[in-house]
Amino acid sequence: MIHGEKVRLRAIEREDIPRFLKWLNDPGVRHYLSMYLPLSRAQEEEWFERQLKNERGRVFAIETMEGEHIGNIGLHDISWKDRCAELGIFIGESDFWGQGYGTDAIRTLLRLAFQEMGLHRVSLRVFDFNPRAIRCYQKCGFRQEGCLREAHFTEGRYHDVLIMSVLDREFILPEGHSG
Repeated sequence: MIHGEKVRLRAIEREDIPRFLKWLNDPGVRHYLSMYLPLSRAQEEEWFERQLKNERGRVFAIETMEGEHIGNIGLHDISWKDRCAELGIFIGESDFWGQGYGTDAIRTLLRLAFQEMGLHRVSLRVFDFNPRAIRCYQKCGFRQEGCLREAHFTEGRYHDVLIMSVLDREFILPEGHSG
C-alpha cells in the first residue's frame, strides 16, 4: 500500500469489479469521465484482465484510512523513454466528493510517480464543466497547457477539454505531508 494523509492506494483486485460496475454505471459519476455508455460485467472483467498485463500503466484503488474503497486512480500511457504518463482519477462514492480525498490521492500518486518511478511529467485531461476537478488539479501543482476546443459532446452541446500537466520540479508536497 502507498499511504497519503487521508487515503491509501492499493492494487485493484478482482473482488473490486462489482464496485467498478456500480460507479461506472452511475450517470452522475460517468458524466465527468470520457466514457458515456454503461458497462457490462464481461466488459469490466476484460478491462481488469488487460490491466494485469499492462506494462504501460497502473491502476490503484483509493481507500480511506478506514479501508473503504471510494474510487480509482492510475497512471496511463507511461513512456519510460520520455519519463511521462497521463493521470486518470475518479471518486466513485459521491459522499466523498469535495472533501480532499481526490487531492490527497493525486498527491500520493504524484509522489510515487516523481520520487519512486523517476517520471518527469504527468499530464491529464479534464472537461471545462468540472471546476471542482480543475481546482483540485491546480492545488496539486497542475497547470493548464492547452485546450482541445469543443472536443467533447455531452447533453446536446460541445465542451472544451483542458490539458493540464505538472513537472517533477513543480511538485511540492504541502506542509506537514509525509513523504
